[in-house]
Formats: sequence, structure tokens, C-alpha cells
Amino acid sequence: MALIQCEEITKRFGNHTALNNVSLTFPEGKIFGMLGPNGAGKTTLIRIINRITIPNSGRVLFDGHVITQRDVERIGYLPEERGLYRKMEVGEQALYLAQLKGMSAKEARVELKKWFKRFGIEGWWKKKVEELSKGMAQKVQFITTVVHKPALMILDEPFSGFDPVNSDLIRQEILRLKDEGATIILSTHNMESVEELCDNIALINKSNLVIAGGVDEVRRKYGNNNIELIYTANQPLESDNLLFDIISDDNNMGRHTAVLSLKDGVNQNDVLSALISRQVVINSFKELIPRMNDVFIKLVAESGGLSYSEK
Repeated sequence: MALIQCEEITKRFGNHTALNNVSLTFPEGKIFGMLGPNGAGKTTLIRIINRITIPNSGRVLFDGHVITQRDVERIGYLPEERGLYRKMEVGEQALYLAQLKGMSAKEARVELKKWFKRFGIEGWWKKKVEELSKGMAQKVQFITTVVHKPALMILDEPFSGFDPVNSDLIRQEILRLKDEGATIILSTHNMESVEELCDNIALINKSNLVIAGGVDEVRRKYGNNNIELIYTANQPLESDNLLFDIISDDNNMGRHTAVLSLKDGVNQNDVLSALISRQVVINSFKELIPRMNDVFIKLVAESGGLSYSEK
């Protein structure tokens, strides 16, 4: 079931088309990675979902109906451009932002105290925002994004500026929120985070939707049909004119680690059977699936290269 559906969204700024007839479905209770180089149109789509800007054509559905301003209260949005009022006390500002999302002052205080304790920042309540480091301020902004338990969370580069320990803390919180039923849109350039966290992805480049689908599905689709074979033998394996070529073969005292490139249309089982018939002692046989980073670079190149102006 989809929580958010974007139907044929087009957005122009003067003569520049930021989004060109983009349709996307964001499954409920999943983490959806929004990918693309700078200037691709990701931020424009996020702003349209948040009703910060309006498309020239197309529509956004929220839980089956055309999205309204009231639905925005059910969205938590962490923009890439962080912004807190520097002269306000941390607790005062967190309370203010939570109430903007429909929480009562009493409810907001209770829930914020829980979050501050979870993040180990109970002592920050009376501090001024200007006293906080960048990482500390980002923790506070993350909390104010999720404290009202939104059905949809949009996190734009949520790990930016965090050290590894705090990045892991945010990752664990994102997974916990997903387990509690939240739908999460994650906009990031960190492909490791995409592989670790996302169920689905969409890649936008130069205003167009390039591809959308499950992370594993996309990685497999853009693989090179290569196999990593670990085997034991006195002599290296030779290529097979019908089945595979040997790309590399590293020998460590008779234990070989080889990469095989399968011929077009060849089934992995056929290769495995041929190896067994040669009496090769197989220790490991697995498909080499490309990393998301490699897929990203390949798809951007195939879709016209980089964009240079974000709208």
C-alpha cells in the first residue's frame, strides 16, 4: 500500500524544467532512497510533497487523497539546510516546533524529554542554540522532526556533519522508526547508507526519473553477470569458450579466488555443473552484485551526465 503517490509531476522555474512528468509511489512502512546528483530535481520534489511549492502539473496523493495542508502535520521534514533560532533556548525552541506540528505543550514536553534522554542530551534543555556545536544542533533538529510521530518522514542528508558514533545512532533511530510503522524518504549521496537502510530507491537526473525499484532488484539489474569462485587446485582454471571467461585468478598456496564473467544467456547452474564435471574443488560460488555507488555512477552517465543547478 502506498502512503504517497506522485502522479506526473512537472515543475518549471522560468525556462528551466526542474521536474519532467515524474511519477513515483512510496510504499507505506518502507525506507525509500531518493537519489540523484546535485541539481537533479530531488529537492524540488521534496518541496512539492511538503506543499512548500506547487507543481505546474500533476498531483500528490497522501493516503489515497489529494494532499492538503492538514496532511502536512503528519509529515516530519529535516531539510539539508539546517535552521534553528540561535538565541532561543533549546528546550523552548523544541517545544515551539513540536506545537507547530499539532502537539499540545504538555504532550510535547513529555515526548521531547524522552527523546533528549534517549540521545543523552538532557542537560541541553536550558542551553542557547548558539552554544551548541553543529552536530549537537543537528541532533536537536532531528528530534524536532520526528517527535510528533509523523506518518511520513523526509530526511535530507541526515548524516551530514555527524561523527561515526552519532551517525550510527541516527541510523539505528531511523530503523527503529521504520519498525514502528513510519514511512521514510531518505535523500542522500551516501550509497553505503542506501544499501544499509533503504528498501526501495528512485534515481532522478536532469529533471527525469531514471529508475525506481527495490535496492537489490536495481543492483542485480545493473550487474555484469560476474561470479566469484573460490576453489582449490594445483593449476589455475581455464576459460570456457561457451560458458565463461576468467577475469582474474589469485592463487594463495593452491587456494584460488577467481572472477568469472558469464557469457550472454548462460545460466549460473550450467557453469556450476561444468565446474563440478571438471572435478574442481569448489569452496565458494556466488554472484558478484555491484555496489550501489557503481550503479549510481553508471546510471547518471547513461542518463546524460551531471546536472549543475538545483532548484
